[in-house]
Amino acid sequence: MSLPGGIRIRIVLVLVGIVAGALGTAYMIVVPSLERRLVDARLNQLQTLAVPLARSLPSDTLDWQDRVESYAVLTNARVVAFSVLSKNKPALAVVADSRTRTSRDVAKDQVALRALTNGHIERGQVVQSGGEYADVAVPVADAVVLFQAPLADSLATVRLVRERLLLATAFALALALILGLTAAGMLSHRLLRLETAAERIAGGDFGAPVVDHGKDEIGDLARTFDQMRVQLAQLDNARKEFVANASHELRTPLFSIGGFLELLADEDLDEETRRGFIETMQGQVQRLAKLSTDLLDLSRVDAGQLSVRLEPVDLGAMVPMLADELEHLAASTGHGLTAEVRENIWCLGDDARILQIGRALVANAITHTPAGTAVVLRARRRHDRAELSVEDDGPGIPPSQREAVFGRFYRVEGGMASGSGLGLAIAREIARVMGGEVRLESVSQPTTFTLDLPAEPAPTARHGSTRTFSRENGASDRAHVQQGS
Repeated sequence: MSLPGGIRIRIVLVLVGIVAGALGTAYMIVVPSLERRLVDARLNQLQTLAVPLARSLPSDTLDWQDRVESYAVLTNARVVAFSVLSKNKPALAVVADSRTRTSRDVAKDQVALRALTNGHIERGQVVQSGGEYADVAVPVADAVVLFQAPLADSLATVRLVRERLLLATAFALALALILGLTAAGMLSHRLLRLETAAERIAGGDFGAPVVDHGKDEIGDLARTFDQMRVQLAQLDNARKEFVANASHELRTPLFSIGGFLELLADEDLDEETRRGFIETMQGQVQRLAKLSTDLLDLSRVDAGQLSVRLEPVDLGAMVPMLADELEHLAASTGHGLTAEVRENIWCLGDDARILQIGRALVANAITHTPAGTAVVLRARRRHDRAELSVEDDGPGIPPSQREAVFGRFYRVEGGMASGSGLGLAIAREIARVMGGEVRLESVSQPTTFTLDLPAEPAPTARHGSTRTFSRENGASDRAHVQQGS
């Protein structure tokens, strides 16, 4: 089992990472952009005021000090007037400065030197000991006038935005952490319940349902888990019933044989009684042999190893063969067995398996209908399908049990009729392997079980005939031929 906090930590980390990344990206976009816009706005404002004032600077340097002081008042900036010492090797000398203190900090101002070198207005943001400033340098004649305004107010706005954004980021991260832990806890709790349910199902406990009322993927997963639980429960019940029924079917004839063997050990038995016991034991041995064959077929079907040989088969020839083979069984139970077939009814299948299915269908009709019931075997072709049907006029099968009769060891209404209850289940599985099906039609009397297989063209095209063979209570054969196309 994984650590309970593993998925919670991952979800929280992902959520916090997303929030931090989004706010960090916003910070990187907003703060520098805002700072650049505010500085540019201050430079534009300063340049608009500085250019006409600088160009009005008098040629007499004695008047520069008074003039730069008036310029400083008009622009709310520091104004410095430089005289040009050299243009080839740029050099400036401070002649007038609106600030009465030393001018050493602007003696080599880079913006002013660029204006001298380029010969046009230069502007920029500079950092000095007193802070950050917006510089606008205007070259005029043999002078350069520098206007320098502090950016403290503009940058204060940027700092405020930066602080608020960082505060919002911290709040958002804390909120994301709290909400992430809450949501992840709920999610991991739901997943933990699914994990617990899966372990319970793996341990063979199918009783408790897997419940999750969510409408998301976890809810869908829980509903799928519950469907799996129901199916596994059904399979487990079927397995238990199969083992119990198989054990019962094996135990009954074995106990019977054991009892008769004890009786045979009694020397006082007469020969006729002894012979009767032996015949009964032979019947039980045959029952065991058939049951073992049926169980072997079922195991092969379940393992996907049931092999059939698909080849053209004369289905019409199968009907009289089945009628001859099962004549004594029908006569012993008082049933009338009739076979009707149209010649040249060919199908694609395995002849041995078709006979096995036919025996199962006829034996089912004889076993589960009262004496005197008529049973009819038919072979016919319908479009591209060939059909072998067994019809009886017995009491029929209740609608609620028509699909269940194909279950393993199933008997209608829990009856105690003879037989293992495997015949129809095996017949349906074998038919599927051959590409066909066994279906039940019992809307009303008569009840009909039909083996449906792919039809095949007859080897030789000739007109067919309908032959009817009757076996009723062991009576002699009566056959007649009806011509037909």
